[in-house]
Amino acid sequence: MPEASTAAGDAAGSSGSARAGAPRSLAEALRSRDDTALAALLRARPDLLSPVPGDVTQLATRAATRASVVRALERLDRFALQTAEALAVAPDPCPYPVLESLLTGETGTTGEDNGARAALPRALASLREQALVWGDEERVRLVRTARELLAPSAQRPSPTGLGPTVAEATAGMSPTRVQEIVSAAGLPATHDPVSAVSALTGLFTDPERMSALLDEAPAEAHQVLGRLVWGPPYGEVTPNPTAPVRWLRDRGLLLPASARTVVLPREVALHLRGGLAHRDTAPVAPPVPAHREHRPQLVDANAAGQAMAALSTVEELVKSWEYAGPAVLRAGGLSVRDLKRAAATLDATEAAAAFWAELAYAAGLLAGDGEADERYAPTPAFDTWCELPPAERWSALAAAWLPATRTAGLVGEQDAKGRTLSALGPELDRSAAPEVRRRVLELLAGLPEGGAADPDALLARLAWERPVRGTSDLRARLARWALDEAETLGVTGRGALSGPGRALLEHRDPAPLMAPLLPEPVDHVLLQADLTAVAPGPLRRPLGDTLAVLADVESKGGATVYRFTPGSVRRALDAGHTAVDLHAFLKEHSRTPVPQPLAYLIDDVARRHGHLRVGAASSYVRCDDDAMLGEILADKRSAGLGLRRLAPTVLAAQCEPGALLDGLRAMGYAPAAESRTGDVLVGRADGHRSPGRAAPVPVPEGPPVPRPSASAGCTPPDCSWPARTSPRGRRCAVST
Repeated sequence: MPEASTAAGDAAGSSGSARAGAPRSLAEALRSRDDTALAALLRARPDLLSPVPGDVTQLATRAATRASVVRALERLDRFALQTAEALAVAPDPCPYPVLESLLTGETGTTGEDNGARAALPRALASLREQALVWGDEERVRLVRTARELLAPSAQRPSPTGLGPTVAEATAGMSPTRVQEIVSAAGLPATHDPVSAVSALTGLFTDPERMSALLDEAPAEAHQVLGRLVWGPPYGEVTPNPTAPVRWLRDRGLLLPASARTVVLPREVALHLRGGLAHRDTAPVAPPVPAHREHRPQLVDANAAGQAMAALSTVEELVKSWEYAGPAVLRAGGLSVRDLKRAAATLDATEAAAAFWAELAYAAGLLAGDGEADERYAPTPAFDTWCELPPAERWSALAAAWLPATRTAGLVGEQDAKGRTLSALGPELDRSAAPEVRRRVLELLAGLPEGGAADPDALLARLAWERPVRGTSDLRARLARWALDEAETLGVTGRGALSGPGRALLEHRDPAPLMAPLLPEPVDHVLLQADLTAVAPGPLRRPLGDTLAVLADVESKGGATVYRFTPGSVRRALDAGHTAVDLHAFLKEHSRTPVPQPLAYLIDDVARRHGHLRVGAASSYVRCDDDAMLGEILADKRSAGLGLRRLAPTVLAAQCEPGALLDGLRAMGYAPAAESRTGDVLVGRADGHRSPGRAAPVPVPEGPPVPRPSASAGCTPPDCSWPARTSPRGRRCAVST
């Protein structure tokens, strides 16, 4: 088991090679740490506590395993990672001055090294804290697993662009060929390959002799070296290479890696680079300046407007699923057709509709109803949420958004198996999302009040803090989505962090700060002669609910415009209102007189409403006017309803009552449903609700961070942690 042996090697160390008093292994270095340092290690790498290690040696072994080291490397900032990469190509152990020269150059001085010299102690301390580096300054050691992950190999180039050492590149070469290279380089012959390789290494690491050798090289040879010096260090050659390549190969400045490939040895590349392990070092985090500055009052006002729009959008979406919510796909989530329908309902893009659906789901306002033909429906928590003041409703949405791991931006993309990711589906959790959202808000909070950051500068800062390894750009996309979602939700305004958003970030209740910014709900509308009503602000709950049934929303904004139509008036009559009720309602809540066209519309629809009665026979139509029933039977559009006359005033149908109602309405009639006793049914029943369910729990990234009480104290160096308390009687950080 290579991984186990590697970890055991780091834990055990090499006794006899270390100086007196210096740690001989990672386990010994950890054992010498005080309580505070061990607690910091466990907070930085919580995976080391799962399961709880039995002693320090087991802790050191686990800290050197591949999975744990990979996780730790992924959480390093760019310069700390560059420091680890430099150690991976340095001698093991590496003296501090050698490491410093790899990051600053052989001639680097303070002021000429981009701050790398001053930043190196901090980066090295970060690596020590996370147990990726151990040893004193004269013998700095990178954990062997990290060295294997970061050092170059034939299968994996180094992040530094350096190739193998002379000793590694000549490992399979014949002794005769090694002697030929030594002789061509102007070195005396040796008695064995080991000393020959050592002499060649000494030449390449001696700046003066190396410079003299390169002065003899043809100009074309320098061009070949220039193409390989910063990586990749491998190049293809033909069976009959050019003279410059032969000159370099004969002197070992290029060594064969395969039959048709040569490699630039690490020592040669470092000389050509001036001793630098990286072409560009980044010791200092890129600044995030204020790209634009706004008055804080303007930022808060803009955020409040977005917050009001968010509340109305979420409520509209969830209410649209009260009676006939979309079906849950067999694999979970919304179908593309249902997402398009939701986008049309909200007059928004599909991406925006997916975000609002995911936000409502994260807040526990909607869920699957759990029935055989499962559909999405509001939860009982939605009714409670609707009764809250607007500021508290917004606070609930924002508090659900910040820690959510579900990522609406992925909707429409494909997973590793080529399947399309659907809104509310099971594959949208990304554990990095909460951390990225919070970090984006923290960077905005670091600006002056009212300051907005340039998105590119913000992304550059995040890339420095968590460098992207490989080709994944998920963190950058998460950051862009976080900026857009924060603006849409009202956490930010005009790109700057709002006052309520700052309170949310600081774990304070943002509702008291948001409440004064939101307009007070109004209890009136302005009726107009063109069959519209203008709501000059958010409507109080009873008025808003009734008006939403009586009229259709035509436009939104600072003021909402409602339009009255025959269909909307019939909808109100189906809900149990009478014409008298509607006239009284409009007169009571309108600041303008009720227009005559609107009164005529209500009376006309009411006069025709309920003239036809529909029940179940499987269903039937009853009407006192037998001529009208004859007209329906004679109409070709009624053929699909399966109607036949049972009596002069009764028609039977072979379709369900709901289908019969829809069919007659499509023909231009205004039927009403009736009960078994002949009473008119109220068509708008209570909205469907899913069973009460908790909101989805965010998916954590790795093991949970230990509680402060769990890492506040630790054991003395001689403790093997057999119990949950140390011999000193304190709680043990590792055994908690």
